[in-house]
Amino acid sequence: MSWLRALKETARSGLKIERRRLEPLIALRGAAGLALVIGVSLALFGPVVAASSAFGAFQAAIATFQRSWRPRPVLALISGVSLGLSTFVGYVAGPHLLLFVFLLVIWTFLAGLAWAAGPTGGIIAASNVAIMLVTITLPTSAAQAALHGAMIMFGGVVQAALIVLFPIRRWGAQRDALADALAAEADYARRLRHDPVAHFDPVPLMLARRAAAVTAREARRRPAELHGSRGVAERIRPVLASLADPAMGVPADGPERDRVRELLAAAGSLLDAAARAIRKGDPVKLPAPAAAALRTPDTGALLTGPSLRAADRLAALLSDVIEAAEGDGTKEERAGAEEAADAIKGSRLPAEHHRRPTLPRLVPVILRSMRREVHHGSPILRHAVRLATVAAVGYLLGRLLPLGHGYWAPMTAVMVMRPEFSQTYSRAVARFGGTLIGVFLASAIVEAAHPGTGLSAVFAVVCALLMYLLMRTGYAVSQACVGAYVVFLLGMAGDDLSQTVFERALLTLAGGLLAMISYAVYPAWETPRLRTRLGDWLKADGRYAAAVVDQYADPAERGADDVRHSLLATREARVAWQEAVATAQHEPVRHRGLSHAAADATQHALAQLGRVAMLLEAHIPRSGATPVPGAAALAEALRRATDRGAKAVRERRVPDWTPVREALERFEAECRAREEEAGDDEAPAPAGTALVRTNARLLLDTLEDFSQGLTS
Repeated sequence: MSWLRALKETARSGLKIERRRLEPLIALRGAAGLALVIGVSLALFGPVVAASSAFGAFQAAIATFQRSWRPRPVLALISGVSLGLSTFVGYVAGPHLLLFVFLLVIWTFLAGLAWAAGPTGGIIAASNVAIMLVTITLPTSAAQAALHGAMIMFGGVVQAALIVLFPIRRWGAQRDALADALAAEADYARRLRHDPVAHFDPVPLMLARRAAAVTAREARRRPAELHGSRGVAERIRPVLASLADPAMGVPADGPERDRVRELLAAAGSLLDAAARAIRKGDPVKLPAPAAAALRTPDTGALLTGPSLRAADRLAALLSDVIEAAEGDGTKEERAGAEEAADAIKGSRLPAEHHRRPTLPRLVPVILRSMRREVHHGSPILRHAVRLATVAAVGYLLGRLLPLGHGYWAPMTAVMVMRPEFSQTYSRAVARFGGTLIGVFLASAIVEAAHPGTGLSAVFAVVCALLMYLLMRTGYAVSQACVGAYVVFLLGMAGDDLSQTVFERALLTLAGGLLAMISYAVYPAWETPRLRTRLGDWLKADGRYAAAVVDQYADPAERGADDVRHSLLATREARVAWQEAVATAQHEPVRHRGLSHAAADATQHALAQLGRVAMLLEAHIPRSGATPVPGAAALAEALRRATDRGAKAVRERRVPDWTPVREALERFEAECRAREEEAGDDEAPAPAGTALVRTNARLLLDTLEDFSQGLTS
């Protein structure tokens, strides 16, 4: 993609406005907290301290809107406390230019590395640095700076307290994540009716897993309907795929296929009902036709072998989902849900507990994550270097220009910069456009109405309310509200607004340009790393397939952990690849050895590889079952070949799958020899032998398709 086209695409993305579900009660709670902090500060300390405390409450509320599974009060407290400390330290160093620039570089560098802990940590850290540049201009002495810092922290405490006292949709983020996962599987079941080999996007399940992580204290307080459903949903996916796939024995047409379509439709309806119940916290309302479809005895008459086992397993898992989704409920509601579940057939599975470290234990985890990013080639490290450099240059530029409000240039740069190209450029354009509109409108209101301190505070709270309400509709919209908010707030503190529009627009443009230039000069392109991401996915897929085949060689409970861990690894690798491809599409960089056609072909092949392994996983024999002879050697060949294949992909070579082919031929030859020796009087071969034999051939076919696609 050329630079001109990349700039057009990112500008269009930054100015895009989307229709999103609004959350007025949450926005009103945040604005109420801000109004309370401003009112108390005005009454006790005056407008200048009120402006500082308002920034703390404002930023603390924004932190609670970030996508995080941590409790919202904790995010508000972290934001308020860190901003208060930053303000005090920044003011103390402020009179000494070199010392403050050094502090600013260190602060912004650490904020950039905070992205190693995830987007929420990175956004909160960057926002605190940006707002610190404003708040340190307000105090006039060290004692005043301490007071300002304390009141900023007070703003975070107030927002946290309001969340505790007036909870809105308690556990709402976790409910939405689990409901989205169940709804995604419902959609998958319906798509399988028409496309038996349809792909499934694992992202909803991954998000549900992250949302399900809780501390020991949270586990005791978590609603009952959030227990266990995610684990069952994880088990449903391979069963749905196994039931629909023609390779498992059900022909493409005929009464067997019609019966499978009925089961898939019923599964979709029941999963949707469970998703609605979990999202809203209401009782499960089961569609009677779907429950009847799973109860009918026609299934046993029409389906046999793997497909019948998949149908029985699906009914059992759906009953577990319904029981878990019902939660505590009333006595009558629980009785109705249990009756429906028993009618469908199944037994409740034990709830899974995915542990999250507490906040004190999280600190060393974050530090280790940041330390791991300190190496050559790390995009997070490059982002931290860019952020620190641009913040220092922007601050010095603001001081040199004969304008007021010099902090707007570094503040803009810090707020718009992200570790990837497209987000940085799109946010820079949106920030300039939104700030220009917001500052112009706010300045026009000030010039026309000449509001006093109280009215300016009211206008600031209204702008904050609009920002909280509309922030998810588009970055440009939110920045228009932020620009107006800052104008009213500083006007309340006695700031001179006669040149507000020109000065802030010019400095915002300067900060955005600095951010964009920094990425062009010191980029972290994702395009050259596509082969590495592809190799990682191939290696993870190979290990997942090998772990599943190993279970047929040694059916033991301990092997289930290996399968689970390898499945999670392949999901992470697949999502990392998809995100890298999406990022690379907007970069003005040539493909460097991996064309768009090759990326599409290899992605399809690896998706198929994971899918075949998933079909085998759906029929893993129980612990103590008869092992499949030769499966261990086949699994080892898969593991070694895909490890070597991943290395070949990174080195721009085409993988060779001869070892897998030879291992499969030996396995098939041994199977035929045992069949010939057995005759009619001997015991039949282990039940999984035919499954392993059929799917191992499919695994080899997908690996060869991968190599062929790599050369396209």
